[in-house]
Amino acid sequence: MKIGIVIVAAGRGERAGSPEEGPKQYRPIGGKPVIEHTLETFLRWPDSASIIVVIHADDRALFEPITKRLNAADRIGTVMGGATRQQSVLAGLEALENQGITHVMIHDAVRPFIATDVLKRVKAALSGGAKAVLPALPVADTLKRGHAGFVSETVSRSDLYAAQTPQSFDYATILAAHRTAATEQPDCTDDAAIAEWAGIPVMLVEGSADNVKLTLKRDITMADEKLSAGLPDVRTGNGYDVHQLEAGDGVILCGVLIPHDQKLKGHSDADVALHALTDALLATCGAGDIGDHFPPSDPQWKGAASRIFLEHAAEVVRGNGGTIMNADVSLIAEAPRIGPHRQAMRENLADILGISLDRCSVKATTNETIGFVGRREGIAAIATATVVYR
Repeated sequence: MKIGIVIVAAGRGERAGSPEEGPKQYRPIGGKPVIEHTLETFLRWPDSASIIVVIHADDRALFEPITKRLNAADRIGTVMGGATRQQSVLAGLEALENQGITHVMIHDAVRPFIATDVLKRVKAALSGGAKAVLPALPVADTLKRGHAGFVSETVSRSDLYAAQTPQSFDYATILAAHRTAATEQPDCTDDAAIAEWAGIPVMLVEGSADNVKLTLKRDITMADEKLSAGLPDVRTGNGYDVHQLEAGDGVILCGVLIPHDQKLKGHSDADVALHALTDALLATCGAGDIGDHFPPSDPQWKGAASRIFLEHAAEVVRGNGGTIMNADVSLIAEAPRIGPHRQAMRENLADILGISLDRCSVKATTNETIGFVGRREGIAAIATATVVYR
């Protein structure tokens, strides 16, 4: 799959009021424009291919500084929107043509709290063969139909859903439907409606209560308060691993080969330190453990460098909106001596995780000749990772 992203950002947002403050997608929340938060999520998501932002012709000066701050000019393209949302989306879809895109996600710029778990659910539905996928939530409020200022009836909320974005599709299918609808059905309110009109089955997947659309001025104010005044989402994950020692010529710890008369036994390179730290990072976003992502029964990981596992865990964390703040590894071994190699180990961690050296710690202790470690039968590692989530 090659998933293109269309971010719809050409609206004027009249319902947000205060036109002197500019279009709502450029108003600040948490110190950054709304659309910048939205783009950050899709830039971090590893399954995003080309990103097309549909902007208003009057907004070039507002949008260009954002792309510079994100340092993603090579990944973000722009196209001018039309008079309606439907016209703007078609312009975005056509901008993706001839790029080898197989699927597309169409997302409102003013939904800045889209989470990667929603994106994963949508992708899974597309991977399963769905031609159109709509993230949505069951309607919870009691619904009334009104007439002349009075309630005329209560509407059953059974089987009613509130639609969200990204509404996602097989690319060729929705492009063809949009082109046909441009002349035959030009007043559709969203892309799922176009799919419905074209006879394309639309699959529902679970959306998110946080994936709100900022429509009114108070929505923007509340979003700003959420990002500016809320307590930081700081999470700590722990990991533990142990590997058996056997006859050999050296052990690999934190990516450093230390000459020794033994080696660690394992399916990969058996780097017990990086394995423990991989588990610690995955724990901060509930992403399972190293065995879920790299099964030891899979022959492709035989002899693999454990750096691959840690890089993947860091990518998972960032894809879920996390910023790695600190990594701490404690090694428990009678031999070899860790001290002479500690600096190189810390440098490896800093390089793999993309954080500064002062945020990486490696410590070592013996087991006072007690137990399997004391008998030099194995080496154990305990790791702790601290991550701040958006």
